[in-house]
Formats: sequence, structure tokens, C-alpha cells
Amino acid sequence: MKTIGLALLATLGLAASAQAAEPRARDLGVPFDGTPGPLNAITDVPGIEVGFKTLISGEGARVRGKGPVRSGVTAIFPRGRADARGVFAGFFAGNGNGDMTGTHWVEEGGVLETPILITGTGSVGVVRDAAFQWLADHRSGGFWYPVVAETADFLLHDMPGQHVTAQDAMDAMAAAKPGPVAEGNVGGGTGMVCNGFKGGTGTASRRLAAGDGGYTVGVLVQCNYGSANGLRIAGINVAREMDLQPRCVTKLLSPPQVFFGQAPTLCDPKKLAIADPASEEHRGSIIIVIATDAPLTPEQLKRLARRGTAGLGRLGSILADGSGDIFIAFSTANPGVDDGNWHAAADKPATLSRLPNAAINPLFTATIEGVEEAVINAMIAAKTMTGVDYWTVSALPHKPLQDVLRRHNLLVAPK
Repeated sequence: MKTIGLALLATLGLAASAQAAEPRARDLGVPFDGTPGPLNAITDVPGIEVGFKTLISGEGARVRGKGPVRSGVTAIFPRGRADARGVFAGFFAGNGNGDMTGTHWVEEGGVLETPILITGTGSVGVVRDAAFQWLADHRSGGFWYPVVAETADFLLHDMPGQHVTAQDAMDAMAAAKPGPVAEGNVGGGTGMVCNGFKGGTGTASRRLAAGDGGYTVGVLVQCNYGSANGLRIAGINVAREMDLQPRCVTKLLSPPQVFFGQAPTLCDPKKLAIADPASEEHRGSIIIVIATDAPLTPEQLKRLARRGTAGLGRLGSILADGSGDIFIAFSTANPGVDDGNWHAAADKPATLSRLPNAAINPLFTATIEGVEEAVINAMIAAKTMTGVDYWTVSALPHKPLQDVLRRHNLLVAPK
């Protein structure tokens, strides 16, 4: 299987360029509220490490178990790989048509003891087992409840073929590091679709003013939800002002490929190929990881996780019945206070710091802003992709997006 660190697949005659050279939403002049951290990434929260394994191979007709493959794994370590201490955490499902393992213990005990991994729907089991193996190899203790989440990459990827392996999950965890975070067609987000356009992995952060504590909130999303018709950027339904075509293929098979009973049309290279007809209802999912260094306890982190829904609301999401909108939030404050099942001092009282609830509103705002920007960053970074059976999904185009915002006097000078 071919492995590509920055998974960029060019289609419709467009050449892919390197991830590092690509602009982000702010670079294009998309307006946002709030002040980001220096990286505008989840890794602005000190200690967090993120790693990816990206899988792209094959083209043409789907052959179950052989491909084509457009998938991967994303790994997030709240305190880095070398630090086994737990973090206080809270979990929330805006709409539960999705999966995130290990959340019963997060809900019950309020502590996250493992890394968070994100992959495609068909690979949750193997990634969860690999995470358990990694913990057994690198942590003391005897059992854990790994947190592994998913979104469905079934349009572009041979999802029933279950191509992600335990080694791929191990590789993603081994690759985890601080610093800039890759976005778009990378890791678990490789084959995902977001608001009708090519989606994937996105991240952002906010740094609070000194008067609000100076804390940082970081967000990472795996974006695979929504429809083009519902997308809002800066409050504008931008897709309605673009030249779109419904789900299409770059090549017809014999017999013709079918998707949910629908026969394909050939893509017009002059139009944007969205993942669904404009009238099709919202489907798909999004996983949102929210991190902060503010001293919050589990019930407060659950409140923070809930605010992710308001960030999606700014983008036009209705948390639809067919969507798995799942959020987990954690705090890196209070290290060593409670490390969960294997806490050496479990029988001794702990002293911890906790913000009063009256001081939490700036963190709510930062979360909402961070979710909104992380989703748009995922779409800006993503590249047009052709997957199984030649189904093709276009990336959100940069210049047409700028043109729409300019017409509405919303384009700002890049910062």
C-alpha cells in the first residue's frame, strides 16, 4: 500500500502543491473573530502532540479489500507520548449517528487516560486495538479504554475493505509531535467530505486576553458533515454563488457505477463537483477535539464540548439526523491530580485549581470561534480528490470564495 505523508491527489487536470505552501483561511482574507495562538492550531496548547498516517493507493473500480484506498489515522496525545498522566475531560454528542469508543469512562470518571485517535468508520476496531497495544507497551497498568472516533469515508474510499491496519495506527502515534499541524487530505481525514466539498482535517486556536486569564483553547476537527447548500462562511451561503454540479465521475465504468441507486454523470471540468445534489439532505459526521490549558473540571469541560455545536451552527449545521456530531474536550491543567484507573495515589485527597463558572464565558467564545475556523481551514487545505469508481469531489475553490466574500464586502486583508 502506498503511503503519502501529505495526501494530495490531483484530479480534473489540477496539479497538487505541497501542504506547507498552501494558504489557510486567514491567508485568503476570510474574516474571523478572536485572536489565535502563534500556530493557530491545537498544538498551541502546551504539551499536545499530533501525528498522522495517510493512505492513498489505487484508482478505478472498487474491489472490496483491494481499493482504491483513501483513508488514514490521526493521533492526538493530550500531554505528549512521553507523559502518561491523565487529563480531566468531558464528552458530548450533538447528534449521535457516529462512534467514539471509551467515552463511557470519560462520562463516568471525568478523566481521559489515553490518546485520542480518529479514523474511518470501518477501521475503529483495529485502531482501538492498536491503541490498547501501544498503551500496554508504553504505559504501566493493566487495562485502558482507548478513545477512538470515526467519520465515514464511503464515497471516496473502499470503506468495506477495512484497509487501515494496526501498524498504520502505530505509525500515526509514532509520528505525533508538537508544532504545526497538517490539514486537509491527511490522516483520518484523507477521504472525507465537508459541506459538499472535499473535507478532512482542520485545526485552529484562540488565546484569551490577559484579563480573561490568558488561557489557550485549541481545536482539531475531522470534517465529514453537511451539505453545500447549507454551508455558511462569514454568514454567507457561499456555495449558492458558485458554479456547481451534483455528484459526478471523471470516468464511466461498464456497467456504469451506481451510488445509492443513482447513476452517475461525467464531471464537467469547468464546474465544481460537490458530493451531493443541492437538494439532498444533510448527511455525514464530524469529530471535534477541544483542548485547553485553563483549569476546568469534568463538568465544565462537558459544557465546553457542548459549545462546539454553536461553532457548527455558525457554519450552517443543523446537527442532522444522519450526522454524527461528536465532541470531546480536555484540560491539560492540574497534572497528576487524577490519572484514572491506575492513579498511584487514588486513596489520597488531591488539591486542584478550578475556574469559577462565572469566568468561563471567554472559553465558550474561544471554543465557538475555534470550531468555526478549524472547519474552514480543513476545507481550504483540502484538495480535489477522485476516489473509488471515479467519484470526484472538488475542493472549496480559493478565488471564487474570495470573490463571493468581496461582493458582500466581507473579505479582509490577510493577517
